[in-house]
Amino acid sequence: MSNEQGSDDAGRIRDGTGGPALRSETSRLLAFSDGVFAIIITLLVLDLQPPRVARGQLLHALVEQWPAYLAYVTSYLLVAITWLNHRAAFHRVVSSGKGLQWCNLGVLFTTALLPFATSIVSQAVRQGDRADERTGVALYGLAGMLLSASWLVLYHYLTRRHDLVDPAVSRGFFPAERARAAVGILGYGLAVLIGFVTDPLFALTIFLLLPLFYSLTSSGLYELHRLRRPRG
Repeated sequence: MSNEQGSDDAGRIRDGTGGPALRSETSRLLAFSDGVFAIIITLLVLDLQPPRVARGQLLHALVEQWPAYLAYVTSYLLVAITWLNHRAAFHRVVSSGKGLQWCNLGVLFTTALLPFATSIVSQAVRQGDRADERTGVALYGLAGMLLSASWLVLYHYLTRRHDLVDPAVSRGFFPAERARAAVGILGYGLAVLIGFVTDPLFALTIFLLLPLFYSLTSSGLYELHRLRRPRG
């Protein structure tokens, strides 16, 4: 084995799933991203505060906090699906560069906006003011659109940079994922529009359904085991 080959192999590590080795910089990128996602999910639960109530009123007060529960579940699902899709995407990447790193930072930046948007929409719905509810829905929808747009950019980049992708990955995989990201932009935009025209609660329903859509339509999550199967 040549020194160059040995140096290249030394810069790669296994991801533990039996698939192709990842370069060390790609592994570090994944580790950093996992840490950011963990912090974001932790921040989400901080909005769930125990109510301060008089004796005998705890159950009523807990029920009145349903907007906080709904917002938490919606955002938790979205962050969870984002993390799963992130790992599915980068398990198909065998090398990275500055361009991909910036795209990844964009996904992390927009995901990190969710705890703030979640807290705002939860507080607005609890207070019951229709104008504030519309503002909260618009803010959350904007965060969702930005997150979807960041995914669109990342998938578009990987669609064009075949040299960074495992050769076993179908050429149509990342274009299909890019289309799903575009659907997300339209979906969150439509939810905001419906929230302004009708009842903001309809928008919250769409916000809850969109992560379910991503989980059910993500071929990356269901086909990952095929890609990572050891080759004989």
